[in-house]
Amino acid sequence: MSKNILILSGSPRKNGNTDRLVAAFKESAEAEGKSVTVFRTADLTIAACLGCDHCRNDTNNGSCVHKDDMGAVLDVFRTADAVVFASPVYWFSVSAQLKLAIDRTYAVPSDKTSIKRCALLLPFADESEDAANGAIVMYGYMLEYREWEDAGMIIVPGVEAKGDIDGRKELELARKLAREI
Repeated sequence: MSKNILILSGSPRKNGNTDRLVAAFKESAEAEGKSVTVFRTADLTIAACLGCDHCRNDTNNGSCVHKDDMGAVLDVFRTADAVVFASPVYWFSVSAQLKLAIDRTYAVPSDKTSIKRCALLLPFADESEDAANGAIVMYGYMLEYREWEDAGMIIVPGVEAKGDIDGRKELELARKLAREI
């Protein structure tokens, strides 16, 4: 069971459906005595990965050429034992804000982090769950590449306006996932 959880939330819309789903998860995890750190990637300054491999050079200790807010995220990423990615679905994938952060986790190889489990929270406006397939496929490849266990996915179609998620069963599913992760 995970005790130290990192949540990377990619919604640029404050207090929207993604934030509400994250809040339900966080509240439940903390009620179980788990430590939860949430980063709203839209509130951070995160530069795009340059693919330069500076971070992978043994003499650089995983540091990036960019000196931005991602340093604080990576500090938590190294010590967490579970990570949760939360994002609305934008153009059939996660938000650009979250994708920037995901790309930059390349700086920390799998053997340099304690993460063993991962979860995905995806609320989105489209009524069809198929709209989330791109994000789900990307998530699956991340799990495989990192050798992480899939702790679960909460897929929430049909929530566009702020608060559309209120009263939905997926909020309770997020609380349950938080207890079990």
